[in-house]
Amino acid sequence: MKDKKAKAKLIILLGGLWIIVTLPLPWLVNNPLVSETQFNTILAIVGVMSIPFIVLGVAWTLKPELAT
Repeated sequence: MKDKKAKAKLIILLGGLWIIVTLPLPWLVNNPLVSETQFNTILAIVGVMSIPFIVLGVAWTLKPELAT
């Protein structure tokens, strides 16, 4: 049971880190020329683009032999 919980925590951590790392927040938050609608659109695009990479990370965490 501990192994499944550890893997779940690792997957959540990796997914969260991936989304945080891929967000271009410093350039968006500090730029007064970016409107709120543009900011929301960019966040949505980055979120959608992150999904395949998170899925790959989950798959490789659960089945490491897929990476070889």
